[in-house]
Amino acid sequence: MQQTARHLAEILSKVHPLLMAITEEVASDKLLPHKWSKKEIIGHLIDSACNNQQKFVRTLCVPGGHLDFVGYDQNEWVAVQQYQEADWLQLLQFWEAYNLRLAHLIANADPAKLSNILTIDGKGPFRLDFIMSDYVEHLKHHLRVILPEAGLESTFSNVYNA
Repeated sequence: MQQTARHLAEILSKVHPLLMAITEEVASDKLLPHKWSKKEIIGHLIDSACNNQQKFVRTLCVPGGHLDFVGYDQNEWVAVQQYQEADWLQLLQFWEAYNLRLAHLIANADPAKLSNILTIDGKGPFRLDFIMSDYVEHLKHHLRVILPEAGLESTFSNVYNA
């Protein structure tokens, strides 16, 4: 999982300055009323980090190597936490710090526990190492939405293959 952790940390170092350059106004803009703003996407990524941290830690700690998780209503989480009204730079700082913590966790996960199994909302089974790698892919998907003009494909693939 060292490569996954390095990949996550490198994405953060490449993308964070690009996100910091986005103004509060642009971050708050909604192209369509039913779509998330950039603020709300980052808020969703914070929620994703929070939920995945629970999956990672609990699955690493579970005796017997199997754990069941409930899902969550991502739209409701975004709405309840009112990310649209949050300060953009504060959201970015929290998001980056949380993900650096997850990169550390992933890098230091006990290799013997990476084959532990979890289910999520009755779906699965999934191996923990898959969930950790998939978390980074999910993050990249949303970053492409926030920064469509940034040419992230080459950054993402070059970082991962380095």
